[in-house]
Amino acid sequence: MLPRVPVQPKSLEAYRPIVGDEVLDEIKSLAEPLQGARVLHINSTAHGGGVAEMLYSLVPLMSSAGLEVEWRLIRGDQDFFTVTKLFHNALQGMEIPITNEMKLKYLNVIEENAADFQGEYDFVMVHDPQPCALIAGLINTPARRGKWIWRCHIDTTYANDEVWEFLVPYIELYDAVVFTKEDYIKTPLKVGVKAFITPSIDPLSPKNIIPEKRVQSDIARRYGVDENRPIMLQVSRFDPWKDPLGLVDCYREVKKTHRDVQLVYLASMADDDPEGWHYYEKTSQYAGNDPDIFLLSNLQGIGNVEVSAFQAMATVVLQKSIREGFGLTVTEAMWKRKPVVGGGVGGILLQVDDGVNGFLVKSVSQAAEKVRLLLDSPSLATRMGEAGHEKVRRNFLTPHHIRNYLRLFRALVG
Repeated sequence: MLPRVPVQPKSLEAYRPIVGDEVLDEIKSLAEPLQGARVLHINSTAHGGGVAEMLYSLVPLMSSAGLEVEWRLIRGDQDFFTVTKLFHNALQGMEIPITNEMKLKYLNVIEENAADFQGEYDFVMVHDPQPCALIAGLINTPARRGKWIWRCHIDTTYANDEVWEFLVPYIELYDAVVFTKEDYIKTPLKVGVKAFITPSIDPLSPKNIIPEKRVQSDIARRYGVDENRPIMLQVSRFDPWKDPLGLVDCYREVKKTHRDVQLVYLASMADDDPEGWHYYEKTSQYAGNDPDIFLLSNLQGIGNVEVSAFQAMATVVLQKSIREGFGLTVTEAMWKRKPVVGGGVGGILLQVDDGVNGFLVKSVSQAAEKVRLLLDSPSLATRMGEAGHEKVRRNFLTPHHIRNYLRLFRALVG
């Protein structure tokens, strides 16, 4: 059987004071005819990246609504995850030659996982490209009796034609697809139900509860960061789509006029992203020996509490992405009342209202200009932070996410 990820129980009622009665009452109403429904989430890793973070909250809270929910992982070796990372980059528009050997490696590993699949479920939600083709190996088995949903978390607007066309026949085996935005679907898909659902953060998780000031200070000292000087912060994988080199260039532009500014880059080295090491080394070399640039990751003890502390200490949070399916680190920063300077792409456009709760930028020079403005205008930064917090409270918290999934489940069963 595919490995199961254990999760800690959570209660939906704990979220009522945050999201209000209307959301919780609708969840209860939607879940009532689905009591006892068996739900399975499948992805490729339990650590690193937004999908895993969301599932640690979605799974127990869906269980709290009365469904029987499991989370399982596909298995794969490093070669498999190297191939799926190339698929991931190609689906976001990178020109990468995809060979028949890569496709064969992918399908062979997926076939092995299909052979390990056991159990019957009412709803199976398969997340992202890594396990996408799993459904093909289960067509004539009892497992296929349930409703299968492919959940794509990335921006495939400019997908490489070869990879998109390779995956489409598998995508079209599903009963439903979920994308973050409608325009992410590159070409029409022959799938019965299409839903557009934004991701979410859990306001009661350790990553989204701000530590006490004393704890923040201890964490800053531990990593050599001066909490009394301005901090530019980005939280993301070391990944070409997050533009880490452009982020360093932005910091250097700001540094010309604000000599005391620091750049903190927090990352998680994920199990399914072998490319991360390459971009870490590339970014480290590009940053040089600047004592005010801090490149930190989970391998140096950066966990949820540390991320939350640095987000709380940040003066400005950046997400200088070139592609971004949604950008949960943007949501986290807005929840912590921080102004965000983000790339004007993908899911960031759903979150940042330019000039209201942050700024949307297209270049290093634009990003540096907006960072300087926020450093020089604390009152503006405060107003933007408050506006961002309220937008997240109304739209992007885990109960909203569960409500939307339950609406989809109800639609699938008529």
